[in-house]
Amino acid sequence: MPLGPSNGKGWILFGDLPFDATTATILFACLGAFSLGFSKTGFPGLAIVNVLIIAELFGAKNSVGIILPMLIICDIIVLPLFWKYASWKQIWPFIPVIFASIIGAYFLLDAFDDLTARRVIGAIILFMFVLQLVREFKREFLEHLPDSRVFRWISCVMIGVSTMLANAAGPVYSIYALVHKMKKETFLGVGARLFLLVNLFKVPFLGQLDLINPESLKLNIFILPPHNPGIINGRKLINIITPPAFEIHQYAFSAIAGVRLLFF
Repeated sequence: MPLGPSNGKGWILFGDLPFDATTATILFACLGAFSLGFSKTGFPGLAIVNVLIIAELFGAKNSVGIILPMLIICDIIVLPLFWKYASWKQIWPFIPVIFASIIGAYFLLDAFDDLTARRVIGAIILFMFVLQLVREFKREFLEHLPDSRVFRWISCVMIGVSTMLANAAGPVYSIYALVHKMKKETFLGVGARLFLLVNLFKVPFLGQLDLINPESLKLNIFILPPHNPGIINGRKLINIITPPAFEIHQYAFSAIAGVRLLFF
């Protein structure tokens, strides 16, 4: 729901705005874009901040279509930064199962009204939150899980469903990377290639559902610029930040976001 008067006019900074937004709404959405850019440089759980903000401001179902072009632009910018750490040969084994899962999730999303989409996105966020905790506190257990074909298929299904319904597949990929014992650079390189391909594949499906439309694309123009500072700052901090304090805040925000979307 937009913040402030819903007259379709910005207060000072903007003229006509999509989704009957106000300047305050756009500024909050820009905070989400900053978080998204930051998440693409090695902090995948932080993308949940963007999912919550956009869902709160513009509706859960609309948020899926609003966020996707932002993700693609981020992927295109981030890909050259980590290009040398991965190859397309590492990506192809993921693709068939992920794409099939995206197609299945497309039919679910088509059947959802906004309230159902909100509840499902909240449940997915809480599930991602649990996965993040498992990754952090059961790291030794995960590192000893076998990298079997079944585990890869399950991971791919979860990635496909969570990315189509909520644009929130980062934590699932993080778990897979941990079990696979990927180095940080490989994790970022494989992820950059994989999610660019996956997000491009989703475009016609969300276009068919009218979740990507002229109004959503106009909104993207207003809120995309802050994702560049997010990428720049994330790139700097990935090598110097102390993980524990950052992750505590990330976990707390994920839990709050999931509970709010699921129950309120």
